[in-house]
Amino acid sequence: MTTTDPLRTIGPKHRALWASGSYATVAADLIPTLGARLVEAAEIRPGERVLDIAAGTGNASVPAAAAGASVVASDLTPELLAVGRAAHPEIEWVEADAQALPFETGEFDVALSCVGIMFAPFHERAAGELRRVVRPGGRIALLNWTPQGFVGQLFATMKPFAPPPPPGASPAPLWGTADHVRTLLGTEVVATTGTITFDVTRDPVAFREWWKANYGPTIAAYRAQEDPAALDAAFLEFLRRTQDPAGTWTAEYLVVTAVRP
Repeated sequence: MTTTDPLRTIGPKHRALWASGSYATVAADLIPTLGARLVEAAEIRPGERVLDIAAGTGNASVPAAAAGASVVASDLTPELLAVGRAAHPEIEWVEADAQALPFETGEFDVALSCVGIMFAPFHERAAGELRRVVRPGGRIALLNWTPQGFVGQLFATMKPFAPPPPPGASPAPLWGTADHVRTLLGTEVVATTGTITFDVTRDPVAFREWWKANYGPTIAAYRAQEDPAALDAAFLEFLRRTQDPAGTWTAEYLVVTAVRP
């Protein structure tokens, strides 16, 4: 009996999810400094060949290129690549699924991903590709949202309302735990946590509407509702509960680095 690769059916759905809204707005408003933080952790050096996996519009690709590296930015979503390519033609932009990368084994000195690879549903498959494309002795650097941080808890809030994940998928925030990444990569990792402040607006209702307008997973959750009132209420309660005294929100992330054996 012939079996169908799940990526053939899941890929187009994920492509459409991340094309909805405006991920360029998300990157600019929420995480403008995280790419540079990851490039610093990866110790990118001039002349190195670097692959940015699930690069989006280039949050980590751009600072990696600024550090003197030869950068390939890969992403599943052509719409995001088009935005990045228009702004930074010096970077090579390649459409690619993190779980089936079209690159040679050991082709890169460094592979990195800034809140990107964590959203590939089949973790082991994505991790296998991540390991494969890095040369022996090369480096891996990842920055992922933690389960207990703002974004991890946002996904927990949306979970009862979101479309069901594909069979065999693992929760994205697991990539924000050092033990899970260590198991996926099959090697020791150096792990540190950090935080970033979300200061798009000080109004929880306005912030909820910002997520509904711009962020693909939130848009998908709302599209799955015949009546969005319950999701609206849960979302607003979450934002009010997690708002800092200053009126902003603090999101925790995990940075992991490893050397490929």
